[in-house]
Amino acid sequence: MNGGTMSEIWVYLSAQPLLWLTLTLAAYLLALALHRRAGGHPAINPVLISVALLVALLLLTDTPYPRYFDGAQFVHFLLGPTTVALAIPLHGQLKRLLSMAGPLTIALVVGSLTAALSAYAIAALMGASAPTLASLAPKSVTTPIAMGIAERLGGLASLTAVFVILTGIVGAIFASGLLARAGVRDEASVGFALGLASHGIGTARAFQLSEQTGAFAALAMGLNGLFTALTLPWILPMLAGLFN
Repeated sequence: MNGGTMSEIWVYLSAQPLLWLTLTLAAYLLALALHRRAGGHPAINPVLISVALLVALLLLTDTPYPRYFDGAQFVHFLLGPTTVALAIPLHGQLKRLLSMAGPLTIALVVGSLTAALSAYAIAALMGASAPTLASLAPKSVTTPIAMGIAERLGGLASLTAVFVILTGIVGAIFASGLLARAGVRDEASVGFALGLASHGIGTARAFQLSEQTGAFAALAMGLNGLFTALTLPWILPMLAGLFN
């Protein structure tokens, strides 16, 4: 089979939506196998590896993202049901959740504000533009909510998505180790911190640690999204005035 025939076959296959869905699932399964082969080491993050594989494939084949998304959008659709399903393990932790309501509320407020305001302040001091600042502030919120917040504040949704993914990957790789070094070993506390700082990717990492850790991470991810969406639109203008 010559190169011209192979090229024609690829052109035909790349136009089929099922191809990109299949390749997305295959990339993640490969990344998951590597993660398990490495003994679950957080640095071998399945999301990071699968994203890198897919980006490399899109670049090598010169495939535009809209064509890829036409095929892989079913995975995007499943984010909604998956997020709702996180309530199931959380329900099993309801008794402990109620007993920790006070500390968790304080952690939510402090953690959410610190994540948004520290990123904004550092970037502002480095001379970042207003759209970049608005795109960066909701970096610790799950992607759909973060993109909506950024657009409302005058940011760029696509740039926010990049910041969110990077934040999640960094948190999933380093957060549990840093918490252990700091002496934080309680599963609920570790999970809440992971979900608060690293949203969905951190929550996925939390479920790898234990069901309780994952349940509290899911709670933190949801509450942080709600709290940030309510508070950031009126906090950010005050910060803008402070740094201008």
